[in-house]
Amino acid sequence: MQALYTASATATGDGRNGHVRSADGVLDLDLAVPKEMGGPGGDLTNPEELFAAGYAACFHSALKAAARLQKVTLTDTAVTVDIGVGPNGQGGFQLRAGIEAEISGVDETTARQLLDAAHQLCPYSNATRGNIQVELTLA
Repeated sequence: MQALYTASATATGDGRNGHVRSADGVLDLDLAVPKEMGGPGGDLTNPEELFAAGYAACFHSALKAAARLQKVTLTDTAVTVDIGVGPNGQGGFQLRAGIEAEISGVDETTARQLLDAAHQLCPYSNATRGNIQVELTLA
C-alpha cells in the first residue's frame, strides 16, 4: 500500500502515565491511567480515549462516504465509539470496540446498510477486523 498520509507521534515518560506528542506538535498531551485500571484518572486522557476518538472520526467519515456512494442524503449523524480494555486470559490485554451510529432521516434498513458499508470502508474497521470484537449498533 502506498500511504497518502502518515501520522507520527512519540510517547515519552512512564507509558500510560507519560506524554504523547505528534510530530507536527498539534497533539501534545499528558496521559494518566484511568481509575478503573488502578491509576489516578482525573482530567488527563489515555490511549483508549485517543483510539476511540480517532475511530469515531474515521468511522463517521466512512459513514458519510457510504451515503454519498449510495446516493442517500443524511440530515443528522453522529458516531460514538467505546473502546474497552481488559485481560486476554493469557497474561496480556485486549481491546473491544462498540460503535453506535445515529443516522436520522432514513429508514432502519437503509441506516443498517449504511452502517455495514461504513464498516467495510473505514480504515480503523479494516485494521481491527478479525483482531478485536467490534459491535455495531444503531441509536
